Amino acid sequence: PRPLTRPTDTLHVVLVRPEIATNTGNIIRLCANTGCDLHLVEPLGFVMEDRLLKRAGLDYHELARVTVHRDLATCLAAIGDGPRFGFSGRANRRYDQVDYPAAAVLVFGAERAGLQAGDLTGLDPVETVSIPMRPDNRSLNLANAVAVVVYEAWRQSDFAGAADPSAPAPDSGLTSETTTSAPFDR
Repeated sequence: PRPLTRPTDTLHVVLVRPEIATNTGNIIRLCANTGCDLHLVEPLGFVMEDRLLKRAGLDYHELARVTVHRDLATCLAAIGDGPRFGFSGRANRRYDQVDYPAAAVLVFGAERAGLQAGDLTGLDPVETVSIPMRPDNRSLNLANAVAVVVYEAWRQSDFAGAADPSAPAPDSGLTSETTTSAPFDR
């Protein structure tokens, strides 16, 4: 496996009280593939050894930098002073109207409750941002919402650190999700 160094310009994804193992597993995979650090704020709605978490994250767990924190204040203290963005359906500014610095902190709430007012006060200073949706719909899936924002932030940095698309792809099997692949949940 490649070394898990932590550049100072790393995007940080923070999940506050995530509840669903498969969402978090998918976000672990996303962070491994985009170079983001993932921070999970307790309480978690699953255990880190959860079969569904591992299945959704495939074999990317060893390639991701994941830290579990006891509360949001501890998490933010560990990350440091990067610009903070809290994602909420109640925000007026769209995610695509934001300039994301390389060391931005992207904070998302739990699947059912979202980011709560108390969480936002702990983010001071924070900019709240939303992802547009059709009227009368509840929410996006958490993993999808995180992916939308992470790729926008990474796009703004011209996908710094991405693989060269003209280079031959490694034959590692890490992207295989075929039915002939070994099961990931054993």
